[in-house]
Amino acid sequence: MSGKTKSTEIITTNEIAAERSFERSADAVKEGLNTATAEVAQGQAKVKEGMEKAMKTAEEMVSFGQGNVEALVKSSQIWTAGVQDLTKHVAATAQASLDETLHTFKALSSVKSLKDAMELQSSLARSSMEKAMAETGKLTDASMKLAEQVIAPITARVTLAVEKFGKHV
Repeated sequence: MSGKTKSTEIITTNEIAAERSFERSADAVKEGLNTATAEVAQGQAKVKEGMEKAMKTAEEMVSFGQGNVEALVKSSQIWTAGVQDLTKHVAATAQASLDETLHTFKALSSVKSLKDAMELQSSLARSSMEKAMAETGKLTDASMKLAEQVIAPITARVTLAVEKFGKHV
């Protein structure tokens, strides 16, 4: 072998080695790009998933808040109707008491003795006291029932909140 052939052989070997090295480098760059692309796509998918969860949570919170407002409105409506009913009952009771008092005063104008007048007055006082005690009991019961009805929609929302959000704590 001549010197020229040996140098051609070395150059050819070097070219082959350089080409293989370039191919390995190109393959490594391609693999790196593929890995980076996959990681970017994976990161984008996680960000998208996180955004979807955040949107869903926001929607749930808005919906839950709307339910709370609806419960408060319902509670207010129950309260208003109940107070109106109680007021009507108190007014009717007061009117009945006034009517009884007026009837007693009319009867007093026609009594013939002081004893009859005292009995009418005593009867009016006893009747008024008995009715006042009975009405106080009825008013207390009606007020307690109203309070239970008013708090029911709010209690239901609190129960729902505990069921819905209590598991996340």
